Amino acid sequence: MLCCAAVVPSSAVAQAPANTDPRNAKVTLPDPANPNLPSLIMIGDSTVRNGQDDGQGKGAAGQWGWGNPIAAYFDPARINVVNRAVGGLSSRTYMSSGHWERTLPLIKAGDVVLIQFGHNDSGPVNDTVRARGTIKGVGEESEAINNLITKQDEVVHSYGWYLRSYVAQIRARGATPVICSPIPRNNWDKEGKVARAADSYAGWAKQVAAQEKVGFIDLNDTIAKQYDAMGRDKASLLFPPDERTHTNMAGAEFNARAVVAGLKALRTPVAVNALNEAGRAIPAAAIEDDRPVVDGAKVAGVQPRDPALPSLFLVGDSTVKSGGAGGAIGWGERIATHFDTSKINVVNHAIGGRSSRTFFTEGRWSRVLEQMKPGDFVAIQFGHNDGGRIGDPANKNRASVPGTGPETVADTKPDGSREQVHTFGWYMARYVADAKAKGATVILLSPVPHRDVWENARDFATFAQWDQEVASKGGALYADLTMVVSDAYRKQGAAVVDTFFSDARTHTNDAGARFNAARVIDAFNGLPGKPLAPFIKQ
Repeated sequence: MLCCAAVVPSSAVAQAPANTDPRNAKVTLPDPANPNLPSLIMIGDSTVRNGQDDGQGKGAAGQWGWGNPIAAYFDPARINVVNRAVGGLSSRTYMSSGHWERTLPLIKAGDVVLIQFGHNDSGPVNDTVRARGTIKGVGEESEAINNLITKQDEVVHSYGWYLRSYVAQIRARGATPVICSPIPRNNWDKEGKVARAADSYAGWAKQVAAQEKVGFIDLNDTIAKQYDAMGRDKASLLFPPDERTHTNMAGAEFNARAVVAGLKALRTPVAVNALNEAGRAIPAAAIEDDRPVVDGAKVAGVQPRDPALPSLFLVGDSTVKSGGAGGAIGWGERIATHFDTSKINVVNHAIGGRSSRTFFTEGRWSRVLEQMKPGDFVAIQFGHNDGGRIGDPANKNRASVPGTGPETVADTKPDGSREQVHTFGWYMARYVADAKAKGATVILLSPVPHRDVWENARDFATFAQWDQEVASKGGALYADLTMVVSDAYRKQGAAVVDTFFSDARTHTNDAGARFNAARVIDAFNGLPGKPLAPFIKQ
């Protein structure tokens, strides 16, 4: 059976060899139901949308792509779910057949676009049957052909080239691209494991996502692991009989849940905020957390330059201090130029990978307190690393309990030791109380926003609320840095803001760090009484 077959005219089926030119595919693709809502748009092959959405007349037992049942996990009053995938197409022919040309105008700022190709990219580059293959890999190689089906000259590129092209065009419209690796086939090895594609299309999809700094959902590996756990006999029930590629409706629903779990793991706001009750019930995928955790043993201690002067201590994570790893720079590394350092020390104690919890439990806060004296200031920004599920090794034992109350949750660490984890608010309140006891002025800052959230949503709403609550109860100052930066980003526009980041969504480069440092100064100048004004350059 041919993989991911397109629906073609009956006259074409009668030809020998069959002309399955995807431009002749008779499919009706949906438009967004409500143009005023954000959209979750899918492009891909028949493993995303199969045939004419009828299971080839076999109902749930026929072939279905995951893009059909995924709509059941979203609230249609909050988001359009638009499946624009077409069976039989590759990353190349979805573009060359005109489907992408017709889909692109539907994409607007704030949308999320899921991209999953690969099943059909391995075929011949030029033949009279499909002519849908792409050059293997992610390079810039190309091949000029006269297409034997279309009779037109065509330049064929690599699989990675086409993915990069989709990403660039989606971003240009202000939307968020997310690359998915192709779902695994119903192929099993001698050890009873599902065959992966890590050394081909799944690996290349992951590589492009890393290159382009976009979200990546590794459906190939995630679903394969679940199939392995189920065993061959049970997993095969998710496919029609004797089928290796296309799932039945049960399999499509299974895979759709994996996509939702991936979106939740990526914290894709537009999509995650529109989940209905069924979608919210799906746990986030336990993907490896690639946010950096700096080796504290390799970080040189910092001291106030002149102990006789007041000091401004900065406490936080890698968005405050990254140290240049991977081109990432935190705003705390560029803020000193805004101060008259003959009047005040600026001491950046932030360290990558820490949460409100781990900065405290590692003893880092104790070292800050040792340097603190009456008349000093401390600005504290946490939240980026406080999310996630306690007890999940992928979160690197740094999540705090949500909220500001006294409740605790036990966490067992990889070494077997147990820790009573407190709420985010508990740790922040401890920082406030300790610093005030030293005679310092405390400023709590909500986290700087993610690259993919500021434009259409309020990022870190709960952390901002908790910071404000702790500051109010503890006698600290509070600045909503999230919105100060978001508002400034909106004035710059998405095209400019994209140049401020060194990765897909979190860490700024030098330009972004300088921009955000200036916004922190704006936040400081907006504090009641402007306590830092005497030290800020005018």
